[in-house]
Amino acid sequence: MTDLYPSRVADQPTWLERKDPVIHSPWRYESPLSQAQHEAFERDGFLVLQNVFETEEVAALQAEMNRLRGLPDSIDPETVIAEPSSGAVRSIFAIDRQSALIGRLAADERLVSIANHILGDEVYLHQTRLNYKPGFDGKEFYWHSDFETWHTEDGMPRMRAISMSVQLVDNFEFNGPLMLMPGSHKTFVTCVGETPDDHYKQSLRKQEYGVPDRDSLAKLAEQNGIVAPTGPAGSVVIFDCNTMHGSNGNITPFPRANAFMVYNAEANRLVAPFGAETPRPEFVGAREHTQRLVPVSGSLAKQVRAA
Repeated sequence: MTDLYPSRVADQPTWLERKDPVIHSPWRYESPLSQAQHEAFERDGFLVLQNVFETEEVAALQAEMNRLRGLPDSIDPETVIAEPSSGAVRSIFAIDRQSALIGRLAADERLVSIANHILGDEVYLHQTRLNYKPGFDGKEFYWHSDFETWHTEDGMPRMRAISMSVQLVDNFEFNGPLMLMPGSHKTFVTCVGETPDDHYKQSLRKQEYGVPDRDSLAKLAEQNGIVAPTGPAGSVVIFDCNTMHGSNGNITPFPRANAFMVYNAEANRLVAPFGAETPRPEFVGAREHTQRLVPVSGSLAKQVRAA
């Protein structure tokens, strides 16, 4: 397969024009996004939806988040990523397979219908995780394009995937929220340095390869600016796979946490990695667990009561 987005192959970074649509479906009155939302995502590469989930649903998700953070025996230790210094839980991957409630969240019609619309296809879960950024000790995550890693290390062929971050606590401008560069999704910034073996073991804690050079980041920021969406628990941040993003550390007493789902188009299933000898493990980039998501409607709280 021709590599349309070669990265980590030269000693100098380059900028490549995006070769894929941002939204693969035309807007219609029955679309799950308003016309203004549709156009904003096309232009900016991200969208913030406030109060998607109701108070009772958020409470159920928070209770599950706290339970899982205690690492019950049902959690596969390999899927748990710790903070590099404190050892506190940073992320739990493949969480849709380890929690019935998070699996139900990932299949929720309110999310899947938007993924279907943006990607113009049926979708499956490329990756899921719970992210924790504790108060005082939560570390930063450096600027990056997810697609650069998914393409180079997982073998995702095209820019036809999106991320959805369901906020499980209130997001403030001061507790290390997600930061994005609007419009950066239309340019692919290549990275320098060959991919080390088993790079994921280090990169999930602190990424050093697959991060853009400072000159490119400065230029992107100057051209596009930086925004840090805030909002109450139950809100959702949706962003394109190539949107440049990162987050600061959290030295406040107020923790951050989110449930993170990556939806990939059926037509964009993984092939051999474009810049690594072997693909990352299944819990990071799905190759076997790629069942098409069938949207489920109704309250998440009913899932808890039924259980």
